[in-house]
Amino acid sequence: MNEKKQIINGNIFLIGFMGCGKSTVADCFCREYGMEKMEMDEQIEKNEGKSISEIFAQDGEEYFRHLETSLLKQFGTKKNTVVSCGGGTAMRDCNVQEMKKHGKIVLLSAKPETVYERVHCFHDRPLLEGNMNVEYISSLMQKRAPKYEEAADMVISTDNKTALEICSEIIEKI
Repeated sequence: MNEKKQIINGNIFLIGFMGCGKSTVADCFCREYGMEKMEMDEQIEKNEGKSISEIFAQDGEEYFRHLETSLLKQFGTKKNTVVSCGGGTAMRDCNVQEMKKHGKIVLLSAKPETVYERVHCFHDRPLLEGNMNVEYISSLMQKRAPKYEEAADMVISTDNKTALEICSEIIEKI
């Protein structure tokens, strides 16, 4: 395990559409490689004392996006941390700049059908509520793809791979 820790120099920011596997891969890095983990959405919920859905409903998406930026700016001197970013985090250039200051940005991708299969039973995705179908997911993914790809230091497909396979692929590319 110590050899693997030494391979990872700095931090890893996992970006991508909701349901692409960011949390699962972050958990695997934590478990298998001894990295610290930060779930941005969970940290924001903790800081605000309410769920992401409540923040969207009560304060709006723009307020939530400012919370993401603020959290990234507080990142400071953290090392050996894997950060599972919210699906929209990489849409703001200032967020991408903050992430690049502190580590590598890894875009996790998946087919719209895979995303649908992973998220269709959950109601904690404000942007999909009322639009939980492959066509809507696909259109939103296409809209975000240019920003995701521009931000990414590397792109990893998560379709039909285990979390450990994905982690290993990221480490090889780093």
